[in-house]
Amino acid sequence: MAASTQFNAELREERGKAESRRMRRLQDRIPAVVYGAGKENQFLTLPHKDVSLSLAYEAVYSQILTLTVNGAEEKVVLKDVQRHPVKNRILHVDFLRINMKEKLRMNVPLHFTGEDVNAAIKDGALISHLMNEIEVKCLPGNLPEFIEVDVSALELDGSLHLSQVKLPNGVELAHAADEAHDHTVASIHMPRAAKEESTEVVAEAAAAAAAEAPAAEAKE
Repeated sequence: MAASTQFNAELREERGKAESRRMRRLQDRIPAVVYGAGKENQFLTLPHKDVSLSLAYEAVYSQILTLTVNGAEEKVVLKDVQRHPVKNRILHVDFLRINMKEKLRMNVPLHFTGEDVNAAIKDGALISHLMNEIEVKCLPGNLPEFIEVDVSALELDGSLHLSQVKLPNGVELAHAADEAHDHTVASIHMPRAAKEESTEVVAEAAAAAAAEAPAAEAKE
C-alpha cells in the first residue's frame, strides 16, 4: 500500500459557477467536494499549486489520501479531476470518503515489465499496451499503487488478456473477466513495414522458384 498523501482544504460557504471562477482567478484556489461514508457532502477549496504538484504523481490516483478540512482529518480517495481543455489548470476535484472495512472500486495503473528481455521485442517486434489501468475491488488497506504485468514470455503475435493479469492478494477485478469481457491488455507484433518486406521476399522467392522449374524440366 502507498504512503498517505495529505491535502489541506477549507470549507467554502458560497457556491456557484461565478464564485468558482472568482476563486480560481483571484485566489488561485480550486473548488472541491468530499462525499460518501453516510455523511453529508462538504464543499471545499484547495490551493491550486498544492493540488497540481500532488497530481503530478501517478500514485496519488490509486492510494489512500488524508484530507484535512479545517483541522479535521478524513481518509479519502481521489474520484474525479476536472481540467481545463486547453490551459494547464485544474478546475474541480472530487474526493470520496472511505470505510476501511468496506471494499471500494478503484482504477489502478498497470506497469509493464519484462520488455527488455522479451525475445520477440529483441528481434524487432513492437509491443502494444492496449490497457493502461484496470478497475479493481478490494479493502482500502489492500489497495495497490499499481499492478505489474510481466510480458517477458509473450510470443510474437501473442496477446495477454485481462484474466491472465496476476493480482495482489486481497485484490480482485471489479468486473468478471468472462469470455465476453476478457479484454486484451497487451500484444506483440512486427512493424507493418517489416511484415510487408517479409511478404515481398517470400513472394519473390516463390516466383523465382516457379520460373526455375520449367527450365529445369527442359534440361531433363
